[in-house]
Amino acid sequence: MTLVVATLYKFVRLLDFAEQQQPLLSLCQQQGIKGTLLLAEEGINGTIAGSRAAIDAVLSFLRADPRFADLEHKESLAAVQPFARLKVRLKSEIVTIGVPDADPNVQVGTYVEANDWNALIADPDVTVIDTRNNYEVSIGSFQGAENPETRSFRQFPEYVRTHLDPAKQKKVALFCTGGIRCEKASAFMLAQGFENVYHLKGGILKYLEAVPTDESLWEGECFVFDQRVAVQHGLEPGTHDMCRSCGHPISDEDKASPDYEDGIACPYCIDSLTEEKRLRQQARQR
Repeated sequence: MTLVVATLYKFVRLLDFAEQQQPLLSLCQQQGIKGTLLLAEEGINGTIAGSRAAIDAVLSFLRADPRFADLEHKESLAAVQPFARLKVRLKSEIVTIGVPDADPNVQVGTYVEANDWNALIADPDVTVIDTRNNYEVSIGSFQGAENPETRSFRQFPEYVRTHLDPAKQKKVALFCTGGIRCEKASAFMLAQGFENVYHLKGGILKYLEAVPTDESLWEGECFVFDQRVAVQHGLEPGTHDMCRSCGHPISDEDKASPDYEDGIACPYCIDSLTEEKRLRQQARQR
C-alpha cells in the first residue's frame, strides 16, 4: 500500500497546547499513524505518514479547531513506512532557535511563492541564504546561496550577527526544507534591523513540487528527516542513504570510499572513529 507523508506546521498562539496532546495522540494511534508532531505555545510542527484515509482524518481533526482552519500541509508518497514510531511531544519551541525575539506570531518576513522564487534570487542585490544545517546543504541547495555552515539551527543567530549587516544586506532571501525555519529566521532578522527579508513559502519541498525541472535553479537533492533521506524534483525519492553511525547523508560515491564501512563509519565521521566506537558499532551490527 502506498503511504502518504504529510508535512505541516503553523505558528499560532496555543495557550492550551498541553491539553491538545492526548486527543491528538489518541487519534493518530487509532489511525495507525507514524511520525512526529510537536506542540508548543507558539504552534504545531511535524511530519506524519499513514494511509490516505488516516492522514485525511488527522488533518480534518486539526482543521476543526478554528486556530488551524487554514493549516497548510505538503504531501509526498512512500512505498514503505518512513517512520519507526509515533511521537506527539510538548516543546518550548516547535523549531528551536533559542532566542526570544524570533517570534513569527509577532512579525515575519515576506512570503514568496515557489513560482516567483527564481526571479527573486536572480536579482544581484538579493543575498540568498540557506538556513539549514551544513549536512543538509552538502547534498543540495540553490545556485549561489550562502551556506552559514551551522551544525544546528541554534547557531543561525550568531551567524547573522557576525556575517551580515542590515546596512549592507538590503535584501535577504531565506529558504529551508519546509518553510518553518525561515519563519523563525526571518522574525529574528527583522528584530535585528534587516528591512527587506523574504522567505520561500512552503520551502524547498514546495519548490521541487511546483517548479518544472527545466526551469529549476535547485542543484542536487533535498535532505528530509525520515528514512527516505532525500527527495528530488517532483518529490521523487532521492539517491542518498544515511550513515548508520553518524546520520550524515551519503552518496554512492561516499559508499565507494575506502573510509566507508556499512554501519561503522563513513567519510564524514571516520576521523572521529575510535577503536572503542568501532567495537561498539560492530556489536550493534551483529
